[in-house]
Amino acid sequence: MTSAAENAKAGSNLTARDDLLFSCSGLSVSLRHGQSARKILENISFDVRRGEILTIVGPSGTGKTTLVRVLGGLTSCTEGTVRINGRPLNGPPEEAVIVFQDYSHALLQWRTVARNVALGLEGRVDAAEIDTRVRDALRLVKLGKNAADYPWQLSGGMQQRVQIARALAVQPSVLLMDEPFASLDAMTKATLQDELHRVRDETGTSVIFVTHDIEEAVYLGDRIAVITGSPGRIERMFDVYLPKPRDQIVTRQMPEFLEFRYAVHQAIGLPTHA
Repeated sequence: MTSAAENAKAGSNLTARDDLLFSCSGLSVSLRHGQSARKILENISFDVRRGEILTIVGPSGTGKTTLVRVLGGLTSCTEGTVRINGRPLNGPPEEAVIVFQDYSHALLQWRTVARNVALGLEGRVDAAEIDTRVRDALRLVKLGKNAADYPWQLSGGMQQRVQIARALAVQPSVLLMDEPFASLDAMTKATLQDELHRVRDETGTSVIFVTHDIEEAVYLGDRIAVITGSPGRIERMFDVYLPKPRDQIVTRQMPEFLEFRYAVHQAIGLPTHA
């Protein structure tokens, strides 16, 4: 069996350029810090393929959230280029939606679940289209029976589903997810990991998923980007060849899963028993 380490790749060696959604080359970001500038990311180069889940994992302070903000058009790179669907990224792209970690503040507690999901569509499409998209998005995240509820009546995991449904309702090409499951309990997190796989399979939406959790990165990812250092750099890129569909018990006990977990630990520089 080829080892996970041997399968680590540069991440940009794609055979079909029309398979690309994002393409980043030599991306660096510096942010003002007092009277000087501090470099957050340096020489980041990678591609994102259509329909894949790319997980990004690394220690705190390595610029993972900054990278998501760059891809979402909220922060500009100071060097290098970022393209989406072949065109330069200048501001928030219509194809991308960010799903944040803090679902309680991301949702409007005085709006029903349905009206929260409709938020990104209001003023853009007619009422009939809004109703259809909201219904379809809630079905995808298994909240069809909760349309009339309010966020404060739901569990944390259900509120995060509402935020994902709101993102899906605008029919994005890619979900940018910044540690969206970090504050959830282990059982809810596992359920939403499987739901994310199912939603990707049903919609073909690409996912860029930032996490501190190495096992989560391995379980979710079609590829894993390991970011280390300050400024952050991509240390390794792994193609994850674990069988699909994945299963929380069976997959996590596979020798290949344990091999990838070990290799990512090594790439980050953590003790292997962590």
